[in-house]
Amino acid sequence: MTKKIGVVIVAAGSGSRFGDPIPKQYHTLGGKTVLGHSIECFARHTSFDLVQVVYNPSHQAWYDTAIANIDAPSLPAPVNGGITRQQSVLNGLRALCPQKPDIVLIHDAARPGISDEVIERVVAALETKAGAIPTLAVTDTIKQTTSDGVITQTIPRESLQRAQTPQGFAFDTILMAHQKYEGQEFTDDAALLEAMGIDVICVEGTSSNDKITRRDDFDRAQDWVNCTNKDTPAMQQEEYRAGTGFDVHRFAQGDHCILCGVKVPHTARLEGHSDADVGLHTLTDAILGAIGAGDIGQHFPPSDMQWKGAASDIFLKHAADLVRKRGGRIVNADVTLICERPKIGPHTMAMREKVAEILEIEVDRVNVKATTTERLGFTGREEGIAAQAAVSIALPIR
Repeated sequence: MTKKIGVVIVAAGSGSRFGDPIPKQYHTLGGKTVLGHSIECFARHTSFDLVQVVYNPSHQAWYDTAIANIDAPSLPAPVNGGITRQQSVLNGLRALCPQKPDIVLIHDAARPGISDEVIERVVAALETKAGAIPTLAVTDTIKQTTSDGVITQTIPRESLQRAQTPQGFAFDTILMAHQKYEGQEFTDDAALLEAMGIDVICVEGTSSNDKITRRDDFDRAQDWVNCTNKDTPAMQQEEYRAGTGFDVHRFAQGDHCILCGVKVPHTARLEGHSDADVGLHTLTDAILGAIGAGDIGQHFPPSDMQWKGAASDIFLKHAADLVRKRGGRIVNADVTLICERPKIGPHTMAMREKVAEILEIEVDRVNVKATTTERLGFTGREEGIAAQAAVSIALPIR
């Protein structure tokens, strides 16, 4: 009799070591999010209604975007994670109880390189064992050290294995184990069965299934996707696009300007649409141009009084959301502010950080700089400020 397979995908982490405002599970690889790759792979071995995602509810917008780009009609609503990974897994297991699966596969969402072959090996091993996990042999020499780095011994590596996920178990057994040890901390799910004296068998894992923890891990995962997509339809691959923007605003009576989301003291303000942030306006136009979505005036008409005095980060966030809804990502953004005064240099770091926050990308992908026109033209006469921007984005090829 075919066993009913449940899946728990743990995606509740913030990814602090990854060093990006967007958690790593919501970054895009080959036109799909890291989480999306995992969901689709497991759904090939069971039904979508048996794939239970555990997430952080503060990530709802990112989650909605992630599942919008995959065909998952019966995917159940995600359940909230806990303070620890172990609690998150238990929440996912409890959510699957009404479905009564025979076995369950527990997987870290930050491992998008999971393959059908590894899943099949884990499931096959569960025919005779209550637990099975994919592992890789340790090939490096392992040293045990003191806290200050002095080697105390060399550990024989012949019997050492590096654990991966999905870790598979008889459903009732792993649920009982998690409930028994609730509130205690184990390094992985297999360790709970080990503590109960229940055998867990190792099956062969794969190097493409390594966990994304830091930025260079993501780059390696991108290489895996590029290699995987060589012989797959073009719709799973990415194309790169560029967009440019240009905007001008005149000075009016006031005591500060809003530039790239930052309040800059000055003897005048900028006059125009919303808060007249010439930097964010031109960057918004650049992003809209890159995806062929018109310009800022089409999305937020100046004649519509609801935008009078509005913060321009609303417009920039809207443009970034349009990119994400198409499964894309903003690769980098570069803004040039053109004026004699106010002096921009002291504020560029704050501007970069603000733009990165709005776009939800890392700050090293944003640049803000300034130049003058050597006292020529309207900017040289200090009648206003001009700005130009360039962006590059990656979009899945449809």
